Amino acid sequence: MKNLKFLLLVLVAVFTFNLSSAQVTLKIYPKRGAVVTKIHKPKVIIHKKVNYYHSDGVWYHRTRGKYVVVNAPIGVKVKRLPRGYKVVKIRGRKYYKYRGVVYKKHRRNYVVVTVQFY
Repeated sequence: MKNLKFLLLVLVAVFTFNLSSAQVTLKIYPKRGAVVTKIHKPKVIIHKKVNYYHSDGVWYHRTRGKYVVVNAPIGVKVKRLPRGYKVVKIRGRKYYKYRGVVYKKHRRNYVVVTVQFY
């Protein structure tokens, strides 16, 4: 009985210590229209003679040295999908979705498409 109480006390202490030292990372993504001054490792993608900047699944357009969050341009191609994308089937076809943007596999790339969900 004495050993059981000691063991429970140790477990509670370890559990409490682990909770207090745990770190939580929270990503906050800017909404469309937001203006930011820096982007972490953006990929420059030229689509219809316009430079777009793509970083962590968010699309930007550069204006006056700052970046404005924009909708993903329809038809633009990317080589890789952002980490955390979901596979969705719409009318029997396979698409990839990340933060509201829907991609379709086309050869070795992924193309931003519009899809009707009904």
